Amino acid sequence: METKIWQATDLSAAVTALKRGRLVAFPTETVYGLGADAFNEKAVSKVYAAKGRPSDNPLIVHVATPSQVRDYAQVSEQAQQLMDAFWPGPLTIILPVVPDKLSKLVTGGLQTVASRLPDNAVTRQLINAVGSPLVGPSANTSGKPSPTIAEHVYHDLHGKIAGVVDDGATKIGVESTVIDLSTDSPAILRPGKITGPEIEAVLGGPVDSFEHHVAADEVPKAPGMKYRHYAPDKDVYMVKEADWTQAIIWAQGQLAPVGLMLPDQLVEKHQLAGMDFVWPLGENDASAAAKLFAGLRNFDDQPMVKTILVARLADTPANGAYNNRLNKAAGGQYFDVAEFM
Repeated sequence: METKIWQATDLSAAVTALKRGRLVAFPTETVYGLGADAFNEKAVSKVYAAKGRPSDNPLIVHVATPSQVRDYAQVSEQAQQLMDAFWPGPLTIILPVVPDKLSKLVTGGLQTVASRLPDNAVTRQLINAVGSPLVGPSANTSGKPSPTIAEHVYHDLHGKIAGVVDDGATKIGVESTVIDLSTDSPAILRPGKITGPEIEAVLGGPVDSFEHHVAADEVPKAPGMKYRHYAPDKDVYMVKEADWTQAIIWAQGQLAPVGLMLPDQLVEKHQLAGMDFVWPLGENDASAAAKLFAGLRNFDDQPMVKTILVARLADTPANGAYNNRLNKAAGGQYFDVAEFM
């Protein structure tokens, strides 16, 4: 199969492909998603095959209007409040599914379904033209860093999908916040751009941060809870700000080049500007999140690089999504001065 890259100004070929049950990657404000008609079970099955995704990992359904969610899910008052406040935007809401409306391939066999309305006009136009919501996991090989440009999608999935709609680099760069409203107490299952305090302000009550370890025989309610995610093939270590001097000394002493990913202020502090194998993360939490996956992919694609050191940011709500994805990419590993030096 030849995979096409289509411009966002002409969606006709992408629409035709989706209506024929083929796979098309689409842009969102978070990362690129791998689209298939959510009501076409055969098409949905192709998503799992293309990504190499475990079949018990539920998919997020992307809609063009909030009203589309009522076609397959039971929308509560709290859900409507969050839709009004944050949609279109990077918030995924888990709700009870209407029986027999969606394939178990979409829900992972659960009685719940995750939905969101992306803040990308091109993709909303695409969904409207197809006439059906689209499932949309990240458009990458399962477990690898998520794609933030069309070229990332092509790198991972060329020959496996019909094409990708190119709308440039994503704005946010990490996946959406996932909140579970299917239980008595709202709980954030995956951190994202929209923080717990922001959600609490809308709902007028507490929201749990649900750090649940998913057992081997348990189906996760949201992507990113059970399986290895966001990880390049290289060894990745998180570096605390106080350890960067020693980390740079260690990196400079290695025979193979070490990829360094750190905020602009640390690049300047350690006089690394313009040096090879340095990936600046920008000047704030938003830029760091937007540049994280692209930086991991950049070094993963360089055969000479064997190790990647990445800045761990302060543990604040605004940095929650960045630190969550980095922790998973690193498998929880930190640069330990005593161990490395």
